[in-house]
Amino acid sequence: MAQQAVQLDQETFCCLICLDLLKDPVTIPCGHSYCMNCITDHWDGEDKKRVHSCPQCRKIFIQRPDLEKNTMLAALLEELKKTGLQAAPADHCYAGPEDVACDFCTGRKLKAIKSCLFCLASYCEKHLQPHHEVAPLKKHKLVEPSKSLQKNICSKHDEVMKMFCRTDQKFICNLCLPEEHKGHDTVSAAAERTERQRDLEESRGNIQQRIQDREKDVKLLQQEVEAINHSADKTVEDSEKIFTELIRLLQKRSSDVKQQIRSQQETEVSRVKDVQEKLEQEITELKRKDAELEQLSHTEDHSQFLLNYPSLPAPSELTHSSSINIQPLRHFEDVTAAVSELREKLQDVLRDSWTNISLKITEVDVLLSGPEPKNRPGFLKYSREITLDPNTAHNNMVLSEGNKKVTWMNQRQSYPSHPDRFTHFIEVLSKESLTGRSYWEVEWSGLGVFVAVAYNNISRAGDGNQCRFGYNDKSWAFSYYKNTSKFGHNNIWTSISAPVPSRVGVYLDHRAGILSFYRVSKTMTLIHRVQTRFTRPLHVGVSVFPGGSAEFCKPK
Repeated sequence: MAQQAVQLDQETFCCLICLDLLKDPVTIPCGHSYCMNCITDHWDGEDKKRVHSCPQCRKIFIQRPDLEKNTMLAALLEELKKTGLQAAPADHCYAGPEDVACDFCTGRKLKAIKSCLFCLASYCEKHLQPHHEVAPLKKHKLVEPSKSLQKNICSKHDEVMKMFCRTDQKFICNLCLPEEHKGHDTVSAAAERTERQRDLEESRGNIQQRIQDREKDVKLLQQEVEAINHSADKTVEDSEKIFTELIRLLQKRSSDVKQQIRSQQETEVSRVKDVQEKLEQEITELKRKDAELEQLSHTEDHSQFLLNYPSLPAPSELTHSSSINIQPLRHFEDVTAAVSELREKLQDVLRDSWTNISLKITEVDVLLSGPEPKNRPGFLKYSREITLDPNTAHNNMVLSEGNKKVTWMNQRQSYPSHPDRFTHFIEVLSKESLTGRSYWEVEWSGLGVFVAVAYNNISRAGDGNQCRFGYNDKSWAFSYYKNTSKFGHNNIWTSISAPVPSRVGVYLDHRAGILSFYRVSKTMTLIHRVQTRFTRPLHVGVSVFPGGSAEFCKPK
């Protein structure tokens, strides 16, 4: 019991960082004590966090406390050392299920700190001392603790395996050499280790170089993230200023129109009131004249009547028709129409400009697109469902299968008039606009087919090249007709010699400017590939010949 009490007292004087007796003990504000070097090193590691903590109670200190030696505790430790006793091992010094235990400890075993390849045993610090002090044992090879020492023993001859057979790629003992490995390429384990060590160092060198390269890449990417964030923040700020200026400009123009209307209103009302006032004065005078005439008409004295009659105005002077010409009641309605026209024009400009702005935003792509897929599963990752837009279909086309299939019909269909409809060429566009990476497949039948992509602003009306897939700078088209295949853009056509199947796969990488056409079977065979630069979102287009059809199939 007394020994346990002493042992407990000694544990009390252990540093919980190094688990040894305290050296130059210091006590921090929370009351716990540590070696001065241990707590100093611990806090040095926390300097980056700008807060410091107690390793035991985890109390946080905003400012790093000053350390002063605990003289009383130091004196007690000096007395403890004079007894010649050492601090009892902490619990974590004993071997657990996952640790390598000392082979020479009795009772509760301590953790091994070294294993001997000659003795094939593991030792704690105490039992390892002979290997440091006895001359023959000093020559033994000590390694980090290992549970696999028995694997160094030949299971057949119970000998240490010190040889390596390169022929069979296995360790052997000296007794195995003449029996099972005669004539084989054998070397000592040390020699094989030396050679493989060189390979290992070379591999490490390559890995370390890759680490350095990747660290440089990470640093560049971090810089790029900061640049992207700065650019985005600046662009948002600039855009808000520009839109604010536009709003102010519109508000100013609205105020100007309002002020101009009110000014014109005041002018016109003043003019009308001036005329109205003159007319009212004229009415008053005419009424006065009329009263005089009425009074004269009732005069019974013929002499008086004739005497006053010459002062009357002549009949022609009294005859007067209205000189006021009032225009049809439109007043300021034409201004409303003009403002409405301005609104429609602004809406058109904003719609077109917004498409361009949106595209510019999506074109911000710091990292280059990955490589083009090499196999069918790779393409299917980018599979897109394509549906056709009935408002664009020529009147000789019939859409079916949920607008995924188009068929040429001899009889014209009674489609409603629409500005997006192709009026001459038998063509149709998709509803979807494509950016990024996309893949789709078209299965066709008949005399031939055009499989295309086009900008939404491709012309629709008329029979000129500006409306035909592949014949203008707004479309790219693969064409097959009468056993002849070709690819066209801006009316420049390239002949294609590859055989064309009834199903064609199309791969688009909008950002990278890649458009590829493939023959689809169990494998993907490239028909034609073009590298260009797309400046707007693309729509899928298709055109069929009389009696033919084309369907956008779901890839499987």
